[in-house]
Amino acid sequence: MNADPAAEARVPGPAAGPSPEASGPVEASGQPEASGQPEASGQPEASGQPEASGPRGTRLDAWWARVLADPRRRALWYWGAPIVMTLIAAVLRFWNLGHPQQLVFDETYYVKDAWTLWQHGYETTWPDDADEQFAAGDTGIFNEAPSYVVHPPLGKWLLGLGMAAFGAGDAFWWRASTALAGTVAVLIVTLLARRFTGTTVAAVIAGLLLAIDGNAIVMSRVALLDTWLMLLCLIGVWFVVLDRDRSRALLERRLAGGRSPDGAPAYGPALWARPWVVAAGAAFGAATAVKWSGLYFLAAFGVYLVIVDALARRRAGVSFWATGAVLKQGPVTFLLFVPVAAVVYLASWTGWLVTDGGYDRHWAEQPGNAATGALAWVPTWLQSLWHYHQSAYSFHLGVHGDHPWQSNPLTWLFMIRPTNMYYREVDGCGDGCVESIMGIGNPLIWWAAAVAAGYLVYRLVRYREWAVGLTLLGLAAGYLPWLLYLDRTVFQFYSIVFQPYLVLGLAIVIGIVLGRPSDPAWRRERGIAIVVVFLLWAVAISAWFYPIWSAMPIDETFRRLHFWLPSWG
Repeated sequence: MNADPAAEARVPGPAAGPSPEASGPVEASGQPEASGQPEASGQPEASGQPEASGPRGTRLDAWWARVLADPRRRALWYWGAPIVMTLIAAVLRFWNLGHPQQLVFDETYYVKDAWTLWQHGYETTWPDDADEQFAAGDTGIFNEAPSYVVHPPLGKWLLGLGMAAFGAGDAFWWRASTALAGTVAVLIVTLLARRFTGTTVAAVIAGLLLAIDGNAIVMSRVALLDTWLMLLCLIGVWFVVLDRDRSRALLERRLAGGRSPDGAPAYGPALWARPWVVAAGAAFGAATAVKWSGLYFLAAFGVYLVIVDALARRRAGVSFWATGAVLKQGPVTFLLFVPVAAVVYLASWTGWLVTDGGYDRHWAEQPGNAATGALAWVPTWLQSLWHYHQSAYSFHLGVHGDHPWQSNPLTWLFMIRPTNMYYREVDGCGDGCVESIMGIGNPLIWWAAAVAAGYLVYRLVRYREWAVGLTLLGLAAGYLPWLLYLDRTVFQFYSIVFQPYLVLGLAIVIGIVLGRPSDPAWRRERGIAIVVVFLLWAVAISAWFYPIWSAMPIDETFRRLHFWLPSWG
């Protein structure tokens, strides 16, 4: 992450992102990284044709350079622009958040589970007709019997923060912490985009796209677990990026003079002082404690850390760079990364462990259940917890059946079957007035992001840009595992976990289209015009769809005008 707003003055104008002529992010020094791409051996090839002589940049670039020449305005832009995008996201997520005052879609499970979790330390059952009474404010009607749940507790602890502080009588507090999580995600995407591209313009574009997208808005306005999963994975990725910068500099210092202080120049030193690796492990452990799919991020970025270490050693001239990264630094990274994730995950079960009433809490103490032989030493609480996990895993594998709004993961990138989470006929706007919450992303943003992701695969193969590779890794960790479960009942809104990387990828491509102030004027003008038109259309489409993202009363005919594909209705 670029920590020096002065770099904005050295890269004036609405330039953003890697381009074939200057692919690497601009660092705090104002200069591209050594080769333009840390993981590549050299600059991407240009078009092969010499650039025609002529004017460079635009009058807008010149004006922007003059604006940012003032340090105060530069600092205001550097810090203020991401904050503005975050505030836009907050308005779209918190406005009228308490409507509808009823449990929406899977809120019937997670809101009530969160409330009893905060009351007992474990989830309990409810009467069959509890939803209407709960929404009416009768929140104390839960039973004492434990409830069988198949997701770890942390997401429900986090979801229940608003209810724990202000009570469960108002739907606003069911959803407030989730809305906050979705808002914070916009800020982190903005910061990551600036680190990836080197400019605040591209960062602002990335933040704006996530702030106004319908899938991100809807998933922030309903109290489900997936937005918390997305945020914690995103925080873990951010920490990995911070470690990448810090560990590279640390390695170079340790190798200064041609050999490492521990006398092992052939393999390079083992780096223990990597606090961001520990922080990333904690974040991914917390994500796993929301939903088990967080494990895929833990595994993917654990491998990524080893690969980055290997490439850093190769660039630093370490003779056996691969061996040093895998056999010397690898075990150290594992010890910094994985155990803390396990501790955080186990800590999320504290309520179940320190109380007596949780589901299957004393399973191993029942006759015939406890382990014998070599495993007899394992504490009964751990045996009971392991049994619970085995049962939950079997449940997840067996989730089959027909649901009217299920979708095939193969279609998620193109948003073929979004999720209808709420629909009700109401009075107040003439005949056929309805309220609806449809998990439809902004079609222009989604489809453009899907195309951008395909282009970035090509770009990674050709130019080996680190930011492109990390973006695609986040997308793969959140999306590809679902392709192993094509016969399960799953929904489009699960895509929220990888949506930030779709947006980051789109922002990188938009930066390429924008070009740089040093580009020929005609190219720069064309790039700016394309991006401005795209963003204006994206904002207009979000304004058009917002009524069906936020349950505003609308005419049924007007609602159906939003179904651009037959499968949306």
